[in-house]
Amino acid sequence: QVQLVESGGGLVQAGGSLRLSCAASGRTFSRYMMGWFRQAPGKEREFVAAMTWTGTTYYADSVKGRFTISRDNAKNTVYLQMNSLKPEDTAVYYCAAYNSGTYYSPAGGYWGQGTQVTVSS
Repeated sequence: QVQLVESGGGLVQAGGSLRLSCAASGRTFSRYMMGWFRQAPGKEREFVAAMTWTGTTYYADSVKGRFTISRDNAKNTVYLQMNSLKPEDTAVYYCAAYNSGTYYSPAGGYWGQGTQVTVSS
């Protein structure tokens, strides 16, 4: 019954933009940390961005200044605005809602199934 569904991925050229959305249902996540993670083929999952329920944001160094995380608690939705995309941003992007572990390394929580982002050079 708890479900997080990502959308908004696709194929873009380097320098382009995408806005990812993650809609949650089955549970209210207003007091959870919500974050975005990504995994490229042959690589480990890596932290991208996270936001506390009070509005504090965290970003990986690789995306600072280019990506912006936001959330709408009333809609149980988290967003990731991605600008100035680079080929190295190519990955499957996952959203997560969690209340244990750290902002960059959750311990459990709820995860979406991911949306593919491909950035061509």
